[in-house]
Amino acid sequence: MDLILLLIPLIPLAGAVINTFFGRMLEGSSHGHDDGHGSEGEHHTKPIPGILACVMVGISFVLSLIVFFDVLNGQRFNVDYFEWIVAGNFRATLGFLIDPLSATMLLIVTGIGFLIHVYALGYMAHDPDRPRFFNYLNLFIFSMLMLVMGNNLLVMFFGWEAVGLCSYLLIGYFYKKQSATDAGKKAFIVNRIGDFGFGLGIFLIFGTFGTIHFDQLFAAIQNQSNVFAIATTMTAIGMLLFVGAIGKSAQIPLYVWLPDAMEGPTPVSALIHAATMVTAGVFMVARCNPIYSFDIGPAGHILGMSAGDLVTYVGCATAVFAATIGLVQTDIKKVLAYSTVSQLGYMFIGVGVGAYSAGVFHLLTHAFFKALLFLGAGSVIHVMEHGFHKVGLHDDPQDIRNMGGLYSKAKVTAITFIAGWIAISGIPPFSGFFSKDEILSAAYHEGYNGVFWLGILGAMMTAFYMSRLVFLTFFGESRAKPEAREHLHESASVMTVPLMILAFFAVIAGFIGIPEALGGHNWFGHFLAPAVGEHAAPTEVHGFSEGILIGISIFAGLAGIGFAYLMYFKNTPQADKLSTEFKPVYTTLLHKYYVDEAYDKLIVSPIKWCSEKILWKGVDVKIIDGFLNVTAITTDLTGRVLRLFQTGYVQTYAFFISLGLFLIIYYLMK
Repeated sequence: MDLILLLIPLIPLAGAVINTFFGRMLEGSSHGHDDGHGSEGEHHTKPIPGILACVMVGISFVLSLIVFFDVLNGQRFNVDYFEWIVAGNFRATLGFLIDPLSATMLLIVTGIGFLIHVYALGYMAHDPDRPRFFNYLNLFIFSMLMLVMGNNLLVMFFGWEAVGLCSYLLIGYFYKKQSATDAGKKAFIVNRIGDFGFGLGIFLIFGTFGTIHFDQLFAAIQNQSNVFAIATTMTAIGMLLFVGAIGKSAQIPLYVWLPDAMEGPTPVSALIHAATMVTAGVFMVARCNPIYSFDIGPAGHILGMSAGDLVTYVGCATAVFAATIGLVQTDIKKVLAYSTVSQLGYMFIGVGVGAYSAGVFHLLTHAFFKALLFLGAGSVIHVMEHGFHKVGLHDDPQDIRNMGGLYSKAKVTAITFIAGWIAISGIPPFSGFFSKDEILSAAYHEGYNGVFWLGILGAMMTAFYMSRLVFLTFFGESRAKPEAREHLHESASVMTVPLMILAFFAVIAGFIGIPEALGGHNWFGHFLAPAVGEHAAPTEVHGFSEGILIGISIFAGLAGIGFAYLMYFKNTPQADKLSTEFKPVYTTLLHKYYVDEAYDKLIVSPIKWCSEKILWKGVDVKIIDGFLNVTAITTDLTGRVLRLFQTGYVQTYAFFISLGLFLIIYYLMK
């Protein structure tokens, strides 16, 4: 088993290494046209690098299944392979911890990763640089596996930083597009801000407990004799670690990188920014649950709240804030991007109120339906690009205002996308209903009533903007130019088969967590309990019963769908009328509350001005370069003077030697 665990991340890494050094050779020589985007380039080479990448992730998935079934039978693995860093009292090993939480993440990363790799074979079929693309994908899978498998914070932090690097490489994959390179740099820099807080949290943990290994750390917390002595420190640790999660999982105020990350290829959006990487923060909070559950009341609070409170409130604010922006976006991937930000907020509500299994359950169901929606969006874009390219149009293939009526043109894409839409809208019996309802119920029963009602509002808006997206894309009259309509057709089966598999799980995945209020046993919650604890239902119900809470949740989803149906299916002009009547609100939402503009004016521009005017032209040019120039001039002048004494005549040298001896004798006699 130790070898199997080691092979799970190493096999995708091997795929990345092989594609790095031999990808071009495996693919065969080709000099297709590269337009900087990749989707239109003529490419007639062999897809061997892509197939190799798929096989490597597929093998890793099979090994993950073997490990998962062992964990299902009650096994738990904590393996140290070798000492990585030893310095004084600090000791860190390269080791893996496999329990129900990490085993679940293994299946999500490798399983959905495999489907996305297969989908990418079709989506990137005409890209002139496929070995580089699949190299990055395999490297990402390796990095994400290291993050979720690590048995200490340093291994987790290694994977944490590595997925940040892969995100930068994949977002900026179309490096000839300025917007893509800018988005990649933005993601990298914003994540570094969060990672700084995460690093400080790790330092504080070691300074307090003398270890960064999870088992030793959690045992030290549990056996702490004087909880009041470390109460404030524990809150500070939880908050600092959560700063890293805010960056990686795109929460307020560091969410701004994720919508721009849609500049990357659509398989990247599905893999990194929907199913895996952005959920790393949720996984981290769940893994460190003893830290976030350590709350002895106001004695340990900072700014009047515990670390769990901070997680809950930030998640709630993000869920509602991002949902309002999604109401008016017109780019199909941007709508899904803000939906991801919002859904991550719900996951943080779950882990913040102590319902860790509920947060991870939503992470699981979201991975299926959001990967499905992103890949479905990629299929839609592929269909539109093909139609526009055939007739020489340059219309935006991602703008939903250019779509409509695609149900008859791409039925498989439409039907699978609709499955994802119903799931994210929280309509039973689709998966999103069970996980989101469990989170909102937990928030209500833990006394976060305001969070519950804001969560209901966010759920209604989610159903509304996703219904708007579906109605404008797949139904009604086509808004594409007439000459392009006849060229619109379904994507290849290599793209649609992964959609069907993901749609299947988007429908049924919720059944593993049916709550007891609906006659289920919440199998998933019980499965995760050894890793994250059991979130017990309240013994005494105050306020609404569980049945009423479920009814409110369902009503919110149906209401959102109903409003969208009336506005964008039955009476489309009404939507245009509302956008005109409430133009200030509409414009503000369309421009995303001008947050990017505010950041640029208040943070980015001052830093650039300071860097140019003070650090570059002031410190660098005038002080550093000035000092070096003075040193160079002094050295040059000294050399010019000393050179006069180097005549090449022996008598001259004898004279100076004699003069020197005379001066020394004179000094000594004096």
